[in-house]
Amino acid sequence: MTDSQKSAITDGQWTDATLIWDYHQMHHQLRPCDVAIGLGSHDLGVPAYAAELYHAGLFSALIFSGAKNPTHPERFPRGEAVQFREHAVDLGVPDSAILLEPNATNTGQNISLSRQVLADAGLEAASVMLIAMPYMERRAYATCRKLWPEVDIVCASAPMAFDDYVKVIGDDKLVIDMLMGDLQRVMEYPKLGFAIEQEVPGEVHAAYRRLLAEGFDSRLLA
Repeated sequence: MTDSQKSAITDGQWTDATLIWDYHQMHHQLRPCDVAIGLGSHDLGVPAYAAELYHAGLFSALIFSGAKNPTHPERFPRGEAVQFREHAVDLGVPDSAILLEPNATNTGQNISLSRQVLADAGLEAASVMLIAMPYMERRAYATCRKLWPEVDIVCASAPMAFDDYVKVIGDDKLVIDMLMGDLQRVMEYPKLGFAIEQEVPGEVHAAYRRLLAEGFDSRLLA
């Protein structure tokens, strides 16, 4: 990471953000699953990693889920699922291996609507791999465990250090705000019935409170 990329935040903020980044990842051991779900997002990291895992033989069926990105609809004007499939096909995944779920606008819908797509296709899954952005692993897990409790879940994201992800996005403040937003949802969504409870270590809570006080709040729920 260059000095200019890191100049907008302090060393302490960087340390707190890295702690939250690490918490968001489930650190699951990858293993073969019946199906994978590529969760909609704002970049092509998800379909690229999904293609890599498909070629590694970790699943034979792949669902891409997502409508137009509500924050940046111009990024994937034909919808996340549609353009993720196109990218995966460009990377050598057979179109016949891909199912589309083009209507989801949140993680809960990614799970519930993808499950319906599987059922409509006559496919059953005892295990599912959730492929997400690195900072969305834990929330995806908690959501799936709530909505699809009987399935065996493996969470996956492109192996990437926090520094490297910031380089890809190019905006350190935005990335930390996204980490904060997902952590708030991990803590609050169980109260709303959207996800199972996840233990949040005290040091992660403390990092969250410090960053919140320092203005990293643009992705928080109202």
